[in-house]
Order: sequence, then C-alpha cells, then structure tokens
Amino acid sequence: MSDMSYLNWDTKIIGDISPDHIEGLYSAGYVFTRVGHGIMNKTRSFRVHLDTFELSSENRRILRKSEQIEMRREVIPYLDYDWKVGKMAKDFYHAHGADFSANKVKEIVTEPEKTNFTTLLVFKDKTTARDIGYAICYETENIIHYSYPFYKEEPSEPSRGLGMMTLMLIWSKKSGKSLAYLGSLQRPSDTYKLQFKGGEWFDGERWQTDTTALRTILKP
Repeated sequence: MSDMSYLNWDTKIIGDISPDHIEGLYSAGYVFTRVGHGIMNKTRSFRVHLDTFELSSENRRILRKSEQIEMRREVIPYLDYDWKVGKMAKDFYHAHGADFSANKVKEIVTEPEKTNFTTLLVFKDKTTARDIGYAICYETENIIHYSYPFYKEEPSEPSRGLGMMTLMLIWSKKSGKSLAYLGSLQRPSDTYKLQFKGGEWFDGERWQTDTTALRTILKP
C-alpha cells in the first residue's frame, strides 16, 4: 500500500485536470496517487465495467455480513474533518506495513489545492451511528477511483473492507458511472478484486479480461 513500493511503469505530471483528460489517462493505465498534486503513475490497474457488473453469490454473502454499514458521499474539501479520521488512516495503513501520516490524510481531504482527490466516501455503522470507515476517491461523472480505503478493523467483522468496496460498486452503478477503478494489482492478496463481474486489468499496454497470466504474476 505504500507509494514507496508502488508498481510504477511511468509517471506524468499534468496541468490539465479536466475530467475528459483525466478519464483518458486512467484509460491508458495511469492513476492518481498521494505523491503530489498533478502526479499520475502508470500501474497494473484493475477496473470494473459497471454496465456488466452484477452481484455474485459471494458478493451477496459479503453484503449480508455488512447489513449494518451505510455509505454516504462527501465532497473534498471535507468540512467535517476530525483528527480521528487521520488517526484511523494512520493506524490502518501502519497495521498493513505502510506509512500514511495523519497530517497527509488531513491535507488530502481538506486542502483542494494540494490534493488530486475529489470525494470522500464515509461508512457508518447504523447500529452505533459511528463512522467506521472511509475511502479517498477521485470521481468524475463517468468514473470513480476507489483509491485509499481505511477503516476500524474488527476481528468479529473480517469482511468490512470488502463490504465497503461492494457498497461503493453498487452506488457507482446506480449513479450511472461507467467504470470503477479499484487500484493496482501487485501483491498476492490483491486477487480478491478479481471476484467482481465486469473486471479487467491493465498489463502495461492494454486491458485484459483473461486473468490466467495475472494469477501467475501475483502468485506468492
């Protein structure tokens, strides 16, 4: 998850941040990261065509385990930012071997002149009414990049992260978007993204739907 070890085939620093231009770069394998404003990296990206996305039996099983989670969309800059948001991100990424400081999280979600991202998805536990997860995203009318998710991990709820991602896909499809980008594929653990119907991966030159070669690349 750390940008230090992020699979990067090429870097662009862009000035034109119009949605059409950014969507074209995403289609060419580039994605925004937290490295710096206007910086895009080309990586082994994974995306879901939302016109063909539909819930599988496994997706429905995860949703049943996530019935208590509710998602809402907030625009960046996020006016209700609280230090607990940054702490949750710092703790989550530290637990997964990545360095993501609370100050950097605050910058990304509160300072529009310094961030590449436009949207913060907030996930609430309906039982406790507490926010238990977030996802920092880049969004246009047509695409969404689910870029930096983080959440309070609970041993009793091991599917929380997957439930959040599934809720995002359902919302994005209902919103009329065409594509949802789910980040890169570079570790064996990233294969969970392949379960979503309508998915394809970028091999450095073109998008592929056959995952045979990919599974070999990602083998431990």
